[in-house]
Amino acid sequence: MSIAFCFITPSSSNASLSKPNPHRPFLSSSSPPPTSLHLRLSLSPASLSLHYNNNPHRHLLTAFSTANDAVSFPGGDDDNNNNNHNGNSGGGGGGGGGDEGSSAEDKNREEALMVLAEAGRSLKNLPKDLAAAIEAGRIPGAVVSRFLELEKSPVLRWLMQFGAFKERLLADDLFLAKVFMECGVGMFTKTAAEYERRRENFFNELEIVFADVVMAILADFMLVFLPAPTVSLRPPLATSAGTIAKFFHNCPDNAFQVALAGTSYSFLQRLGAVVRNGTKLFAVGTASSLVGTAVTNALINARKAVNKDSAAEVENVPIISTSAAYGVYMAVSSNLRYQILAGVIEQRILEPMLHQHKLWLSAFSFAVRTGNTFLGSLLWVDYARWIGVQ
Repeated sequence: MSIAFCFITPSSSNASLSKPNPHRPFLSSSSPPPTSLHLRLSLSPASLSLHYNNNPHRHLLTAFSTANDAVSFPGGDDDNNNNNHNGNSGGGGGGGGGDEGSSAEDKNREEALMVLAEAGRSLKNLPKDLAAAIEAGRIPGAVVSRFLELEKSPVLRWLMQFGAFKERLLADDLFLAKVFMECGVGMFTKTAAEYERRRENFFNELEIVFADVVMAILADFMLVFLPAPTVSLRPPLATSAGTIAKFFHNCPDNAFQVALAGTSYSFLQRLGAVVRNGTKLFAVGTASSLVGTAVTNALINARKAVNKDSAAEVENVPIISTSAAYGVYMAVSSNLRYQILAGVIEQRILEPMLHQHKLWLSAFSFAVRTGNTFLGSLLWVDYARWIGVQ
């Protein structure tokens, strides 16, 4: 244990510094009383040393060092305080807060590199966008582990060559299964609805049924694809990009998705995700309905030309009004339902409970998505009747 005393006289005094007297190691009686006291305890090998400071305002400094720990009571002018601060910080133990915790980006980078090292891989072996995200600390080690697992499947490895699929598979390894679930359920329910509507004419109008089912499957695929949570690997936009473009670029793909460590989304950005996906789904819904109704009307007209008796049985579908109505329906109803389904029910409720039981997780997702598809069919019928397109 060491103790250091520092006696300081006022700078304005005219007292001169006397020469050291071996019989009187401290202050002379003529010196004015000290105006401040500096006590310093430090941890180092035990030693006793006597130091004289060149500062004319310091008469004597006696330091006794013993270890690495220091407790100081500052006294004196600013220069003395700065020197004591530097000395304490160099001791390596006392100050605290040196490595209270590295940033989330540093932790993500360390985790990811550790996973790669354990797998015997390096950044050079990874896709460029993934490697850049690791270097920037934007993705944790768990995402890298999932990528290495998905890469073992030839089909998934081929799909991950496409950036949009890769971002969704890294966020949800069951994404592809959910696409097949949704398209399968959509095809079944749409076919059943067509049969219910046409009954005995179902096989006679099979080409119309086929066109409707294909359009429905394409719409179902986009309803799963666009609102799905993602791990963003997109590089930042150029500084010359507009404010609106930058804003939507930084929005999540799903308004309710869980943010990765080191990433956060504001309420406005999550609201932007709803608007952006709604715009895309409006375009998808309008385009698919335009194609579907146009094909349907063409087949109806062809049948009327061949069979005059069926001219009064089947009416043409209004193309523009039906397409616009379906686009609005997908932008509002379908958009919100599928965002809640993927971001809340699946990612925030089912995934934490059943992440160790993939079979059960798939079964519950199938049940929830089937119910959502059935609900969507009912809502569309009510909506279409309300606005008068059916």
